[in-house]
Amino acid sequence: MSLLTAKAIGKNFGGVVALDDVSLTVENGEIVGMIGPNGSGKTTFINNLSGLYAPSNGEFIFNEEDITGLAAHVITAKGISRTFQNLRVFPNISVLENVLVGLHCRINVSLWDVYFRFLKTRKAESQAKEKAMAVLEVADLASRKNDLAKNLPYGKQRLLEICRAIVSDPHLLLLDEPCAGMNPVEMDELADFIKVLQKKGITVFVIEHNMRFIMSVAERIIVLANGAKFQEGTPAQIQNDKKVQAIYLGDEGDI
Repeated sequence: MSLLTAKAIGKNFGGVVALDDVSLTVENGEIVGMIGPNGSGKTTFINNLSGLYAPSNGEFIFNEEDITGLAAHVITAKGISRTFQNLRVFPNISVLENVLVGLHCRINVSLWDVYFRFLKTRKAESQAKEKAMAVLEVADLASRKNDLAKNLPYGKQRLLEICRAIVSDPHLLLLDEPCAGMNPVEMDELADFIKVLQKKGITVFVIEHNMRFIMSVAERIIVLANGAKFQEGTPAQIQNDKKVQAIYLGDEGDI
């Protein structure tokens, strides 16, 4: 059974069809890429999957459970985390505190505990910091745990955002154009980091415009065009597909 199955997903905004009958699967442990021209429906697909929107039709099955239309926080609790196209770190708190924010859905401490069960609260706090530090170690950010997030280089801020998304132990990580604004060295660091996450058992679904990056990390690529699934295959198959080149890749010479 696939980790994720999208069945005939459609999304309309008034008279505009943003997604049209999109079906796909994601297997456990895969790194799957999604590409397509601007306006092809990539971010809309992730927004529907992660609970920011509800599909107009179709269904999402995750871990053999129908999660279609559930609220975003419920979907997060079920094991799907995401980042956004625009950087969303909290600039004026520390690197460690940014990651701790991602654990809010996993910390089982009530207001009663805060006031009357001090030891339980302290233990939960200690465990949360230990987990956050372990994630920062993987991203080589542990030494900067006390720095304000805004003082990190841009590429490191992107890694920090991913750390916040994975600290809750998601089964599926959704990345919305994680390379936006990165230089080539930062892209390579990100690609290496994503492969480390895969080795740690996290399945990754990434949408990206940078062809060099997506071809280097994805094992399978899905192409959208005009809100519909246009093609699917390995990076080599997609790179050499004349129809894909015509609608998206054009004369890209760097892939």
